[in-house]
Amino acid sequence: MNGEPASQPLPAAAASKSVFARGGLVFYAFLIVYASWYPFSGWRSNGLPLTAFLFAPLPYYWTKFDLLTNIVGYAPFGVLLVFSLYPRLRGVWAVLLASVIGALVSTAMEAGQNFLPSRVPSNLDLLTNAAGVALGAVIGALLTPAFLEQSRLLALRGRWFLHEASRGLIVLALWPLAQVYPQAYLFGHGQLLPIASDWLSELWSVQIDLGALIRREAELSAEQYWLSETIITACGFTGAVLTLLCLCRRRAPRMALALALVAAALAAKTLASALLFSPDNAFAWVTPGAEGGLLIGLIMLAGLAMAPPVAQRRAAALMLIVSLVAVNVAPANPYFLSTLQTWVQGRFLNFNGAAQFLSLTWPFITLWFLYHPVHRAKPGER
Repeated sequence: MNGEPASQPLPAAAASKSVFARGGLVFYAFLIVYASWYPFSGWRSNGLPLTAFLFAPLPYYWTKFDLLTNIVGYAPFGVLLVFSLYPRLRGVWAVLLASVIGALVSTAMEAGQNFLPSRVPSNLDLLTNAAGVALGAVIGALLTPAFLEQSRLLALRGRWFLHEASRGLIVLALWPLAQVYPQAYLFGHGQLLPIASDWLSELWSVQIDLGALIRREAELSAEQYWLSETIITACGFTGAVLTLLCLCRRRAPRMALALALVAAALAAKTLASALLFSPDNAFAWVTPGAEGGLLIGLIMLAGLAMAPPVAQRRAAALMLIVSLVAVNVAPANPYFLSTLQTWVQGRFLNFNGAAQFLSLTWPFITLWFLYHPVHRAKPGER
């Protein structure tokens, strides 16, 4: 009645399980590498064989928290491995192959830590990582009928989202997780210039601030800080939501999906602030600049919510580019720096590396998706 083509669950499901699961697997593998080898500095050989840790006695000092985080951290990798092997391998064979692959990946990560003075390879970590992958593989095999075969979830995905949305859904699922890493500005992802400045300063033994070279001044006034945060928040917020909207079919509950995405991002931000700093700082991100940015973002979304998908996609890319420029040019927020003094990484060192990687790369991954050639296929399918 509304001119939309009839949905075809079987082809959509096949495309979803291939692109979504394998794309998620690749990105999760990057997260494992970043978390295992963070902070990527001081590389040197300790003179020991790469596999010496395999035959060493089990570590004397360990905590239940460390063991649990290793298992929980690698379990999604096992789930994604089983999903990616489907339908070529299923059941027991998929679990066995996924467990072997996960153990080999964990061995490579631990062996690489031989070259990092701040990391210590551990056979106990290897065992718990491999156990996490095996547990995830079993869970993945049990969930295969619900997620990869005909199910209400896949049918709902086919009714609400376009055929090419699989990559985009992976990107959007990562946005709330990108809020975990402490950021000077709400939704201020992709802040690469400060890191590049530190690298160049260390390399040349001279204090370098690439952001200051671009803006030609070292500090901003209070009003300029407020304006910077407003722009960064509004553009980051609008870019993420427009990315979601351009993937939706007309029949989808767009506003409900957008609210759920934003609520998940703000909930992750609040929980991370409470855990990494203190419960008193749970809502430290609620600043006048952030509030103004959210308000302006809502106004922009009200005007673009019913725009054609092509216009929404281009507007999303523009908003993310503006946010990237602003967050890299603006100096560090002095209020955020004072709050950062209470951040004790401690047990969260591995998660900090993965969260930082996600925070830095999310805008670039999203821009890659927004300009991907897949959007040229079947442009009229809504």
